[in-house]
Amino acid sequence: MRPNDAGNQRPSRPLTVDQAWQITTARAAECMLFFDFDGVVAPVGDDPNAVQPVPEVMAAIAGLAEFVQRVSVVSARPVDFLRERFGHLADIDLYGLYGLEHSHGSGETVTEPAALPWVPVMAELAERARTELPEGALVEYKRLSVALHYRTNPHLAEQVDAWGRAEAERLGLRVQTGRMVIEIKPPVDRDKGMVIRDVASSAGCAWYFGDDVSDIKAFNALRELEAADERFFGICVAVANPETGQEVARAADLTIDSPQALGKFLAEALQALRA
Repeated sequence: MRPNDAGNQRPSRPLTVDQAWQITTARAAECMLFFDFDGVVAPVGDDPNAVQPVPEVMAAIAGLAEFVQRVSVVSARPVDFLRERFGHLADIDLYGLYGLEHSHGSGETVTEPAALPWVPVMAELAERARTELPEGALVEYKRLSVALHYRTNPHLAEQVDAWGRAEAERLGLRVQTGRMVIEIKPPVDRDKGMVIRDVASSAGCAWYFGDDVSDIKAFNALRELEAADERFFGICVAVANPETGQEVARAADLTIDSPQALGKFLAEALQALRA
C-alpha cells in the first residue's frame, strides 16, 4: 500500500529532522531502516573483535522494528559477528562483508556464490599479512576479506596501505579504504549500494545511517531510488568521525555527532512513532 498524498510530499533539501520524521511517520509501515555497524551502532575501537553496540541504540532499534517494514544492518563485518550482537532481535536482517553474506531474521547465512572460490586466497593472504607486516599492524581475517588496521599505530599507514594494494594487484583482488584501515576483498560486484538498491526498491521510504566512505554508495543508492520513483523517500544520515567524517557528511542529509547521540536520536524517533 502506498502512502497517502500528504505522505507523498517530499520537502526540498536541506531537510530538518522534524520534516524527515514527519514524512517517515506517515509511511512507517512501508519504511526500511538500514544501519552500518562500526562507527554507527557501535563506537570504533582499537580491538575490532571487542567492539559492542551502544545499549541505547540497540533498545531503540528493537522498538523501531515493531513499527517499520524492515530493519537491516549492512556492514563490513561477517554475519556471524553481527549475529552475536543482534541475535536476540529475531526480525533484524544482517548483511555482512558489504553484502557478500546475508541472513534474514534468524535464518541461515547465505554467501554470494561467486565469492566462495576466494576463501582459500583470503586465508593465505591473512597469514602472509601476519608474517610480513610490521608489528603494530592488526590483521583481521573475515573469511571473505582481510582488513589491515593501523589505528593504534597511525605511523604505519603508508606502509600498510602500500603492502595491501600491492597484494591486491598481485592476486586480482579489490581494495576498500576506511577509517584507519585498508580492506582487501574478492573481485565480486557487491557493495552496500547494491544491497540498498535490491532491498529498498520494494519500500516507499528508507533511511541509511553510515559513517565511512563505503557508506556513500548506500547514500547514492537512496538518491537513485528517489530519482526513479517520485513516491519514494530516502534519508541519508552521517554519524560524525574525525577521519572520514567530512566527506561522508557532505553526501548526507543529516549529521549526528556520535553513536551515543544516535541512541538519543532514535529514541526520540521511536517516541514520535508511538505518539
